[in-house]
Amino acid sequence: MLGLGVGGLAAVLTGCSAESDPVRRLRFATGPPGGPYHAFGRALAAAVGKSGHRLEIVPVTTSASVDNLRRLERGSVELALAMADVAEDAAHGRAEFSRPVPVRALARVYVNYTHLVVPAHGPVRTVRDLARRPVAAGAAGSGVQVLAGRLLKAAGLTGDRAVRELRLGLTESARALREGTVDALIWSGGVPTATLSELARTMPLRFLPLDGFVAPLRERYGPVYTTVTLPAGAYGLREPVGTIGVGNYLTARADVPADAVQELLQVVFDQWRDLLRDVTAGARLEPRYAISTGGVPLHKGAVAYYRSAYG
Repeated sequence: MLGLGVGGLAAVLTGCSAESDPVRRLRFATGPPGGPYHAFGRALAAAVGKSGHRLEIVPVTTSASVDNLRRLERGSVELALAMADVAEDAAHGRAEFSRPVPVRALARVYVNYTHLVVPAHGPVRTVRDLARRPVAAGAAGSGVQVLAGRLLKAAGLTGDRAVRELRLGLTESARALREGTVDALIWSGGVPTATLSELARTMPLRFLPLDGFVAPLRERYGPVYTTVTLPAGAYGLREPVGTIGVGNYLTARADVPADAVQELLQVVFDQWRDLLRDVTAGARLEPRYAISTGGVPLHKGAVAYYRSAYG
């Protein structure tokens, strides 16, 4: 030790101090087992664990977006995934949220594609054909539930034409469609979604075009909704199908320390290919899109990260 000199001694002491710093434990609200949010959460926890940063990510199983942001508000988690429409509602204290939630965006990580799936040989050819029929419209507390409700309302399926909405998660929705207890399922997720790929191998499916509803949804709820396309080849589709896109935000409470957010984002951008591998195909995480979080303000740690990393 004496032979190290002042500079060497300082380096050793700094290293010892860094190693003795407490690990920051961040609880991360994800989604139900088998879903894309759950897969992303597990992948992020593993990536952070291997990164050398003094962080620990603890995934928490939930019902997804609405549930996640309610937990964020209560302080039972520090991080959450949420669909952009739900996140904006939370930030402004509207719809499912009676007051503004202290939510801040870290990144828009990928885009969800809305799937409205019916049996190929059944009677349903358009969204409006669903009137008074049973429809799996997302689990309670999920972002799918919110989007499904808005879509059905935009299609005029209200009052005596309202569908019979069943609150089912994706696995239960696919089972119900296969068994014939629902006439359609609505899902919002990456492409391809594994559960739907498996369903398409067991029965012929029709994916209804939804791009005609983007304009009325944007007029009513703002630019959070976009036009995207389910590509030919996915789920055995012979040609592309236009549909509704909505982003997914990685979010945090406003009081999460800025340096923890910076370290977390370093891992996210270093490992994005692994994080998105089981979530959606062909997606890229690029800063110019990641910072596009609409009405949800960026966390101060995220602002510092993007400025330091990309100027």
